[in-house]
Amino acid sequence: MSTDERAAFRSPTLDTVAAAAGVSRATVSRVVNNSAKVSADVRELVDATITRLGYVPNRTARSLAKRRTDSVALVLREADATVLADPYLAAMIIATSRSLVGTGVQLVLVNARDDPEHGTLADYVRGGHVDGVLLASMHADDPLPRILVEARVPTVVGGRPERPVPGLAYVDCDNVGGGRLAAEHLVGTGRRRIASIAGPPDMTAAADRLTGYHRGLAHAGLPIGPIAFGDFTRVSGERAMTELLERAPDLDAVFAANDLMAVGALRVLRAAGRRVPEDVAVVGYDDVELASLTEPALSSVHQPVSEQADTMTELLLRQIGGAAPGDPVLLPVELVRRDSS
Repeated sequence: MSTDERAAFRSPTLDTVAAAAGVSRATVSRVVNNSAKVSADVRELVDATITRLGYVPNRTARSLAKRRTDSVALVLREADATVLADPYLAAMIIATSRSLVGTGVQLVLVNARDDPEHGTLADYVRGGHVDGVLLASMHADDPLPRILVEARVPTVVGGRPERPVPGLAYVDCDNVGGGRLAAEHLVGTGRRRIASIAGPPDMTAAADRLTGYHRGLAHAGLPIGPIAFGDFTRVSGERAMTELLERAPDLDAVFAANDLMAVGALRVLRAAGRRVPEDVAVVGYDDVELASLTEPALSSVHQPVSEQADTMTELLLRQIGGAAPGDPVLLPVELVRRDSS
């Protein structure tokens, strides 16, 4: 054995253990930090490898040697008021934080929506303050993903970017399929004059849900119903529902692109004397906790937020460990039927 080989054997790293055990760096980190998110068999394998190699955790030395901060940023591309009010974004923050439990990596929450903040945020990340970035709630004009990829910063996006960025990993939910599920469900309950409250046109999630809604109606041989646009807030849902009732007073169903806008629609329908679901059926999207608490309880397309956060985190930690970004991931959705439809 050469001198270099003996030195490597005497000072194994987290990556050395991962390679020898045939698992990811994140998995070894979870075992070292005694996380419950590891199966017994894998834990036994990693523990045995640690013992065999004589690995001794030393986070400070490892971070200095590899120029790591042991922290990642979750960047939300929305105004402060939107982040605080949106239960989906709150769920994403909580799920991401839970995904990092036991990895030894800390979460840094960054909110930057205004254009002047693009450069400041990019400089902060490129300056080595975090090891990687998770991006959520992106808009079509967002230059940050390309900036980060070109700067070789490990990055994973929650949602499909409007334009492909070579080398950018993303984890999306099947928004097209979800929009179609909502439309087909409403058609299946006998509705024929189905309107839609769509989300911001510059967000791919909103655009994909609207596309799916169109496909569901087309498959049923129905014309596209009236559409009003909101910004994923309750107030915008109220405005959109008021507009739809003025334009199409005979509508008998509404698909809202998120639950907050659907809640706004319920308020307006109640004030207008329309019974839900007898006169107008309503379906939302996201299936946040609020959906089960409305009156009537809101039917909604369920997104697997926890699974999305887990997958994004795993992909990011792999990149930080030196792996390639990997292929895009598309997660399935399902419709949860409640009393509103």
